Amino acid sequence: MENWLQETILEGDKVKLIPLQKSHRNELLEVALDGKLWELWFTSVPSAETIDQYLSKAMEEKAAQASLPFVIIDKSSQKIVGCTRFCNAAVIHRRLEIGYTWYAKSAQRTGINTECKYLMLQYAFEHLNCIAVQFKTDWFNLPSRNAISRLGAKQDGVLRNDRLNADGTYRDTVVFSIIKQEWHGVKKNLKYKMKHYRNLGSTTA
Repeated sequence: MENWLQETILEGDKVKLIPLQKSHRNELLEVALDGKLWELWFTSVPSAETIDQYLSKAMEEKAAQASLPFVIIDKSSQKIVGCTRFCNAAVIHRRLEIGYTWYAKSAQRTGINTECKYLMLQYAFEHLNCIAVQFKTDWFNLPSRNAISRLGAKQDGVLRNDRLNADGTYRDTVVFSIIKQEWHGVKKNLKYKMKHYRNLGSTTA
């Protein structure tokens, strides 16, 4: 299982996911400006003050085989519109988490997230042979909780007082997962949703 998380490119009709690099720093700051995403206190979107630490941590976790971070490119514009990663990887147990996901406000509700999750889940279950993929989010991040549920993930539970936030408040973390046996149904659901977005795009073009 050595080098389980190898650098890769994931590409679909709408998006391309390429490995995150420190050279993406300025582009990511521009993306975060679209909606002032760092102001959402329950997310991990970097600001100008935190971007360097954000990138350094991502690179450290990648080097430790615990994470594989990506930037998300909208193929229609060839511009970066967000960030995501495989993280908290437990190689010996073939489990990982999809997290640190955020998008420019203009890229939200466009089908981009659906295709990103499809590509990542397909890679996790069909290439890495994962037995489970987890998602975690803050209790107060209702948009994220709803989006994870729409993927077909099931809620495992709530970790109360899971961690301390930077401002000293406590975070309750909602945990979801998709297990290997459920991937066939989830895949079918995501393909249906992607077809809907393609049809919607063709009627509004």
